[in-house]
Amino acid sequence: MSSSSTSSVLPTYCFSSPCALPLSSFGVPGARKKKGPMMAVVRVPTVVGAYAKSWPERIGNGDRGKERDREAMERKEEVNAKIASKKAISIILRREATKAVIEKKKGSINSKKLLPRTVLEALHERITALRWESALKVFDLLREQLWYRPNSAIYVKLIVMLGKCKQPERAHTLFQAMAEEGCVINHESYTALVSAYSRSGLFNEAFSLLENMKNTDCCHPDVQTYSILIKSCLQYSKFDKVLFLLSDMDSLNIKPNTVTYNTLIDAYGKAGRFAEMESTLMEMLGNHDCKPDIWTMNATLRAFGASGQIEMMEQCYDKFQNSGISPDIKTFNILLDCYGKAKKYEKMGAVMEYMQKYFYSWTLVTYNVVIDAFARAGDLKQMEYIFRLMKSERIKPNRVTLCSLIRAYGRAEAVDKIKAVLRYIENSDVMLDTVFFNCLMDAYGRAGCLLEMREVLDMMENKGCRPDKITYSTMIKAYLSKGINDQRVHDLQDICREVAFSPVDSRLQSRRQTVE
Repeated sequence: MSSSSTSSVLPTYCFSSPCALPLSSFGVPGARKKKGPMMAVVRVPTVVGAYAKSWPERIGNGDRGKERDREAMERKEEVNAKIASKKAISIILRREATKAVIEKKKGSINSKKLLPRTVLEALHERITALRWESALKVFDLLREQLWYRPNSAIYVKLIVMLGKCKQPERAHTLFQAMAEEGCVINHESYTALVSAYSRSGLFNEAFSLLENMKNTDCCHPDVQTYSILIKSCLQYSKFDKVLFLLSDMDSLNIKPNTVTYNTLIDAYGKAGRFAEMESTLMEMLGNHDCKPDIWTMNATLRAFGASGQIEMMEQCYDKFQNSGISPDIKTFNILLDCYGKAKKYEKMGAVMEYMQKYFYSWTLVTYNVVIDAFARAGDLKQMEYIFRLMKSERIKPNRVTLCSLIRAYGRAEAVDKIKAVLRYIENSDVMLDTVFFNCLMDAYGRAGCLLEMREVLDMMENKGCRPDKITYSTMIKAYLSKGINDQRVHDLQDICREVAFSPVDSRLQSRRQTVE
C-alpha cells in the first residue's frame, strides 16, 4: 500500500483529539517532558547494627552480645553452606567430562543433599540465559535430590525455554515426563508445548495439540494460546493460518486482547501490509476492552519509519502521545533508527539531545543504532568515538555492534581496522553467527583481500557456523568484481544453488575444499 493511501486513513481516524503539541517545541516530533523532578540515586553505606543503636543498648549485658555472636555464626555457616553447594553443582555438572576423577573421589561430594535454593537459582539462571543443555543437566541434578517434589511450574518454564531454543522434541519429552511424574496437565502446560512446536514452524503438530486442548477438560485454549500461535504463524508469513485462528477464536467466543492486536499490528507492519495493519488498529480502537499502549505505539512507528514514511511516523507519534501514551526508551531507539536510515541526521541529533536533556539512559540498542548510522554515513571517527564511549559505560558490544563496525571498515577498505575488530573478538565472549561472518567476508571482498575472505570459511567452521547462500554469493561477487571467473567461481555457483535447497552437508563441504 502506498504512502499516500496510508496518509488518508491512519492520522484522520486513529484518535479523535487533535495534536496539541507542535513538533517545533523541542526539536523532535511530539516528545514531552517527564513529570516530576529528577531524583539522583545515592548509595548510602550500611550502618553496622551495633553502632546504629543508642549508647545504653550498645553496652547491654553479655547475654545479648553472646546472642549476636551466635546469630553471626549461624549466618556465616549458612553462607558457607551455600558456597559449598554452588561449588558442588559446578563439579557435578562437569562429571561427564571428569568421570574418572569423580569415581576416584566417590563419596567426597554428596550430590543428593544440595541446598534447594542453590540448585533452583542455578536452574533459573540457565533458563533465563537460554542455556538449554546446561539447564537440563541442572534439572536432572534437581530430580536426584532427596527433597525433590515434582513441580508443574518448573516443567512449564523448561518447555518454554526449549521452545525458544528450537528444541520441540525435547520439549515434548519433558511434557511426557511431567505427566508420568503426576504433575497436573492444564492449559498452561499445553500452551507451552504448542509454543515450542509453532516457534520451530511445526504447525501440523501445533494445530493437532490445539485440537487436543479443545477436547480435554480443564485444558481448553485461551486467548494466550491463540496469541502465541498467531505470533508464530506471522513470523513464518502464514497469513492464511492467522485468519483461520482469528475465525476459530470468534467461534469459541474468545476475544482478542491487547497483546493479540499488538502482535498483528507489528507483524503486518513489518511485512508492509499496511491495509491489514490499519484495519487491525481500527478494530482495536473499537474494542473498549483493549486500549492502545506503548507497544501499539512502537509497532506503528516502526512500521511507517522502516518503510521510509517519516512524515506518517511523526504524525502517528503526535497522535499517540496526545492520547496519553508516553514514549519510552524503545520509542526513541525506533526514532533514531528510522531517522538514521533515512539520512535525516539533524532530526536524529535532536532526538539524542532530547534524551540527554531529560535523562534517558542509552541502552545497547541505542548505541547500536547510533553506531550503525555513523557507519552508513562513512563517519568512522564519530563511529569509533561512540564505540569507545559504549565500552567506557560498561555496555558490552554484541554481534550487531561488530557487524556495523566491520561493514564500515569494509566500505573504507580499512583492512587493519577489520583485523583490530577480530583481535577484540578473540579477547571477548561475544557470540558470533553466520550473519557476522557474512559481513566479514563482504568486507574482505570489498577490500580485495581474497585470501582472507577464503579463510573466513575456516573461521566459520571453527565457530560451528554453517555457510548459507549469502556466504557463497558474497564470495562469487568478490571474485567477479576482481575479474576472476574461473573454476573456483563455477564451483561456488554450483554450491550456492545446492545450499539454497539443503543445508551444508559433507558433500558440500568436500566441494568447498576444492574452492579453497
